[in-house]
Amino acid sequence: MTQQDPPSRFSRSLGLGGALTVGVSAMVGTGVFAVWGPALESAGGWLLASVLIASMVAALNATSTARLASRFPEAGGVYAYGRIQLSRFAGVVAGVVFIIGKTASASAAALTIGLYLWPERSRLVALSAIVLVLLLNLRGIVRSTRVAAVMVSIVGVILMTFVITSGVTLLERPVIIGASLPASGPIGVLAAAGLIFVAFAGYARITVLGEEVTEPRRNIPRAIAGSFVIVSVGYVAIAAVVLLAALDAVVIGPAALLDLAQALGPSWMGPAVVFAAVLAAGSVLLTLIAGVGRTVFAMAARGDAPRMFATVGRRTRIPIRAEVASAVGAGALVAMGGLTLALAISATMILLYYSISHVAAARLRPDSRSDSRSDSRSGPRIGNRLLQMTPFAGLAGCLLLVGALFVDRGMGG
Repeated sequence: MTQQDPPSRFSRSLGLGGALTVGVSAMVGTGVFAVWGPALESAGGWLLASVLIASMVAALNATSTARLASRFPEAGGVYAYGRIQLSRFAGVVAGVVFIIGKTASASAAALTIGLYLWPERSRLVALSAIVLVLLLNLRGIVRSTRVAAVMVSIVGVILMTFVITSGVTLLERPVIIGASLPASGPIGVLAAAGLIFVAFAGYARITVLGEEVTEPRRNIPRAIAGSFVIVSVGYVAIAAVVLLAALDAVVIGPAALLDLAQALGPSWMGPAVVFAAVLAAGSVLLTLIAGVGRTVFAMAARGDAPRMFATVGRRTRIPIRAEVASAVGAGALVAMGGLTLALAISATMILLYYSISHVAAARLRPDSRSDSRSDSRSGPRIGNRLLQMTPFAGLAGCLLLVGALFVDRGMGG
């Protein structure tokens, strides 16, 4: 172990490919299959603008999180960064909102599986899915990551085929301009961006597995950036299909992509989308249960959660009790609420979580190596200034989307 890579309580077994898989598989899941209906309802014809706003906020969040992760490659993500950079209280708040938000995300992922696979028994299917992915995670993070790699590859091919076939069909049809598009204003566009942000949020999930990544100072930022770029391109394409379909008077319900596949694609596309939704949401569950569990572990190890969760398995070296607790929490939300509630809680908590990361990143001092390089050229100096401004822009973006969500989905009903 070099000086740059601090000792880890876990086995450092995730390379760049594994870390990238965790990020991509965490994003390509619940959001891409469940968020388009409510987002279209809020944004109307400005759906693409909402996607772009969500991607910009996500990019700002990714920058701050990557800087923190490269400096402090520890388990716990923003919980650890807030504790180190701000205060114990800030870290605890970050940990709590992360646990609530990601538990809600896990609940939404499980319910998405039920919605696409067996709508009449969606909660039963969701609970069964949580149990299954918990068992996979308890076998070890490397095996779970390999499962996620297979899942995200299959889902990517199906989504690409869906976009191409649906797009070709829509381009061949005469478009009814303005059909089926609800009225929208700035608050609706921002609220839709907040919901769509849920689909982007997985890019930084690798940071909570920081003590299991090889060469974390190099691989964590690369994994975050790479997974973000890959998924952003796909989401823009899917959003364009959704908007064109709405203009063509296609009815879009909770299972948005299934509705579009059945209305626009060949007969086999509907079952293929169902298959992809189940695989994608299952992949999200794999990483969410692991990520929440490790945050609970990190908090317990520092005395901010019950000590009983601060243990790891002797053979697997994973926090078994903490992961079981995260699965139980997700199951409880499935039993108590529906998909819309889970998405709303997830969006609000995740944005607040990243708000704390921006405050922590604002207190980072420029890296000494960057300072030495900046003495010879103006380019690095400008880059450092932009990095120092990123946390403030990101914090403003997160709080703006939270406020819009509250007005549009809270007070606005």
